[in-house]
Amino acid sequence: MEQVTAGTFKQAGKVIAVHVAYQSRASQRGRTPAKPSYFLKASSSLSLSGADIERPAGCELLAYEGEIALVIGTAARHVTLEDAWAHVGQVTASNDFGVYDLKYADKGSNVRSKSGDGFTPFGPALIPAEGLDPASLRVRTWVNGTLVQEDTTAGMIFPFSQIIADLSQLMTLEPGDVILTGTPAGSSVAVPGDVVEVEVDAPEAGLSTGRLRTAVLQGTTELADFGNVPKTTDSDRVDAFGSAAAAGLATTGLSPELKRKLTSIGTATLSAQLRQRGLNNVSIDGLKSTRPELRIAGTARTLRYVPNREDLFKTHGGGYNAQKRIIDTLNDGDVLVIEARGEPGTGTVGDILALRAQVNGAVAIVTDGGVRDVAAVAALDMPTFFTGAHPAVLGRKHIPWDTDLTISCGGATVQPGDIIVGDADGVLVIPPSLAEEVADAAIAQEHEETFIAEMVAAGHSVQGLYPMNAAWQKRFTEWVTTHPNPAAQP
Repeated sequence: MEQVTAGTFKQAGKVIAVHVAYQSRASQRGRTPAKPSYFLKASSSLSLSGADIERPAGCELLAYEGEIALVIGTAARHVTLEDAWAHVGQVTASNDFGVYDLKYADKGSNVRSKSGDGFTPFGPALIPAEGLDPASLRVRTWVNGTLVQEDTTAGMIFPFSQIIADLSQLMTLEPGDVILTGTPAGSSVAVPGDVVEVEVDAPEAGLSTGRLRTAVLQGTTELADFGNVPKTTDSDRVDAFGSAAAAGLATTGLSPELKRKLTSIGTATLSAQLRQRGLNNVSIDGLKSTRPELRIAGTARTLRYVPNREDLFKTHGGGYNAQKRIIDTLNDGDVLVIEARGEPGTGTVGDILALRAQVNGAVAIVTDGGVRDVAAVAALDMPTFFTGAHPAVLGRKHIPWDTDLTISCGGATVQPGDIIVGDADGVLVIPPSLAEEVADAAIAQEHEETFIAEMVAAGHSVQGLYPMNAAWQKRFTEWVTTHPNPAAQP
């Protein structure tokens, strides 16, 4: 099989990219798609090996994705799975670069984030597809000489034949069209000065594209504010780097010791301590827990639903909406708190998205609305606090509107980063600045109440004991010498 260089290849008619196609990537992100999905990149984003790429001025998250690219050789329309591979002319290496700083502006299309000049380098050699086993290809990526991605087509969720046949159901794949077939685990962020290389080979056949080399430069021309300008959140950083740890972000707002303290005591005691500090309106009311035997403590991420209006649901309710986006970006220690206006007449979350939250490490979901698939949700290790079960979906009463903002839930105001504590008695919102102080005071209070309960069980009256007068305080001090507080011990 004679190989040719990418430099001999004419301009592509269209460039189509697959979102997630490798199991390793799906496992890294905690979700496995049932069917392939796609987006388009501008053909002007194509470049050859050795060309530089600019990280746009003001952007920090230029991510690389080493991929196998298929070049269509003959037109394909309504092709079968069995015939699909015959329509591929060549195979080569590609790098699906994108800037996560502009993903918010694309509303899922990836136009600006993925179609910059030079954002799709490919080559350097094209391997003829005829006689090639598509199930025995390998893709590898290096950054500054260090191997960062490696997988084979045996690890794909969707084989090439499925991708080609699926696309051909609705469009004609024309000679010269390029299909980027997804990236395996290991994609991350490149910075100016980095050199990223991608190679595709068929080890058994002894064929290789050679290394596709791209050097990253810093762009200097600022994006004008008459269009969307770069904007980055911690959620974007987690997605771009692959994990919160890789992005250098803390995975929880609670230290292990503070979490231990808060889950060692009940919300009833914590509520009393908050009341002593003038905080009376910090309980999320009217909820029950799927796991009332569990105590939880974590940091709030917030989601707001607004009342359904049919025209707005069309623009905000479908696709990768605010509900799915925030659940996809939950991290270890997060509690998802949902404002549903106390409306019980529809579900605000179901079993699949609750499972996704658990897989991502969320501590709990708290909603002042209903829950669908309640038996399956209740079977999860992660508790959900909710008003009641309801079979209907969001569109009956709600539109998922916005995330990570101040909301109202069950009569309480909740801000992102607030500490959420819950048990069988209810759910509390604790300002982070007070959490340590309140936890320590509550632990001391529960120790006192353990002593009081012992005295009552022994037959003593509560008069002067609850609360303790000076005489009982003295006896309690003596009791403590032989009954140290276990919850106060690290």
